[in-house]
Amino acid sequence: MNKDLIIDAGKTGVEIALLEDKRLVELHKGNSESTHLVGDIYLGQVKKILPGLNAAFIDVGSKKDGFLHYLDLGLYYKALEKFTKICMSGGGDSMDFAKIKEPKLEKSGKIGETLKQGQVILVQVSKEAISTKGPRLCTEISFAGRYLVLVPFSEKVSVSQKIKSAEERNRLRKLIKSIKPDNFGIIIRTIAEGKSVAELDADLKDLLSKWESIKKKLPKALPPTKLVSELDKSSVILRDMLTEEFNNVYVNDADLYEELKGYMSSICPEKEDILHHYKMQTPIFEQFGVASQIRNSFGKVVTIRSGIYLIIEQTEAMHVIDVNSGHRSKLSQDQEENALMVNCEAAVEIARQMRLRDLGGIIVIDFIDLNVAANRKLLLNKMEEEMSKDKAKHTILPLSKFCLMQITRQRVRPAINVDLSELCPVCKGTGKIQSSMAVIGEIENDIRYLSQEQNEKCLELMAHPFVCSHITKGLFNSQRKKWNKQYGIKLKVSSSPNMGILEYNFLNSDGEEIKL
Repeated sequence: MNKDLIIDAGKTGVEIALLEDKRLVELHKGNSESTHLVGDIYLGQVKKILPGLNAAFIDVGSKKDGFLHYLDLGLYYKALEKFTKICMSGGGDSMDFAKIKEPKLEKSGKIGETLKQGQVILVQVSKEAISTKGPRLCTEISFAGRYLVLVPFSEKVSVSQKIKSAEERNRLRKLIKSIKPDNFGIIIRTIAEGKSVAELDADLKDLLSKWESIKKKLPKALPPTKLVSELDKSSVILRDMLTEEFNNVYVNDADLYEELKGYMSSICPEKEDILHHYKMQTPIFEQFGVASQIRNSFGKVVTIRSGIYLIIEQTEAMHVIDVNSGHRSKLSQDQEENALMVNCEAAVEIARQMRLRDLGGIIVIDFIDLNVAANRKLLLNKMEEEMSKDKAKHTILPLSKFCLMQITRQRVRPAINVDLSELCPVCKGTGKIQSSMAVIGEIENDIRYLSQEQNEKCLELMAHPFVCSHITKGLFNSQRKKWNKQYGIKLKVSSSPNMGILEYNFLNSDGEEIKL
């Protein structure tokens, strides 16, 4: 599979399109005004304790206070709290980090017994602010690198389950145990498969430097303060997704190009030549066909080439997707077989839509009814196969007897919604327009004014074809003939299909527009 990354940097932020075999599968938007990104680490302050929710609100400098649940404190909260106090008191330089080991936090504890109002606390953003909610926070601090994830206060070394080879898993585990410092846990990412000790060690040192930066900043920090910033969205995608399958990365901004070039040279120098600076006049999304795919892929109704179409709607509690066969040509007379083929084709597009729009929460899909249990199993397998390409955590339940499929999908940022509609210039969004009779009345009032007040005797009316037809219909008793006789003028009526039904203007005998 060929993958291309198209990065459009504008004044309001960065838009990133991921193409798989020239087909748009993911669209990421990075707002330049967004400050609280997933992975950012803050020194916050407890603003309010909520015993009923077993949670607390934390001031991290966002418009809405961050939300911290007791279960998000993590097992090593007591060790983190001790580390924070030592650093803020100025004892970080002489501290032996390996000896900061405290009892694990009980999972059944109470937030009021652990945190106090006004307390200073080290937190990490685990979920960006969505709608009216502030960012979701946790104190299970971690640092994600290209090959490794560093977890302070833990000694556990775990390997991604996507690495299937037992021999490779053991090699990586032994290798990391030999180089990791005490009191740090490591998660080995999938992309680390086959990498050398030098590459893993370089990644580990980079992550440790971020932890050291926190220790240096804490003595002078006052809440709310950002201590560590996550990479910008472009770099995060390169870090997490850059594989051998990537063919090209195009970016239209010179500064961002240089920044990404430096980042790629550090994480993957052998792939540096796939990064290109796009300099053509045509907008980058237009050049690579992204803009047209966005126009066709967003909206309430999504049509698939074969004629199948989906209706995607969002309610307060969930997203609902309805599958319709449309005018798809019947390749078989068997209704069950046709329903299965339609559903399987729709499953491919639904999986793409969930990635593309970043739909989260509960998603209910109303497939076309299948009566054979084996066909239901085939459809479930097809959906699982397509969703396996999705990095977001998800759960797929088997079809119900009404052929409904329920999916839960993790969302850590607001769902992307591209509004393809605009306010009607005629009705202004009311759904109603002025009566044609009222328009005729306005035209007559203007003719009266022009003929009697400005002494215009030759006029040309430019209007919508429907209005022109209404004025000129009737051979002997048309509205135009009545006006000519009543106001002593010579009126010429010309239609313009480019004008709105309520638009019109007048030209004088010299063909010049008359301003009213």
